[in-house]
Amino acid sequence: MEVQGNKIHGGGGRDPNAIYQRGKMVARVVEPEIDEAGKEVRFGQITDNDELRLPDECEFQKYVLIVRRIAHSTKEKSAQRERILRGVVAEIVGYREH
Repeated sequence: MEVQGNKIHGGGGRDPNAIYQRGKMVARVVEPEIDEAGKEVRFGQITDNDELRLPDECEFQKYVLIVRRIAHSTKEKSAQRERILRGVVAEIVGYREH
């Protein structure tokens, strides 16, 4: 696993820019910012998230998270009507077992 700034790349065979639940990729992230001291991960956007269950724990890189705040949610006007979440803040509640 490689650390660049406060972003972690690689490890575990998972996409480092994806969110997982129950072992399955359920969303993609844009502009993740990790604040371990503050126990938060902030995402500029979360896309491809129709299967993301917001009340449930999710996994991002080595972290187990709970989404706490979403600044803005929209449905894009496209064939799929994709939901885009912006300004998302998640609490770090644990660490993923490898």
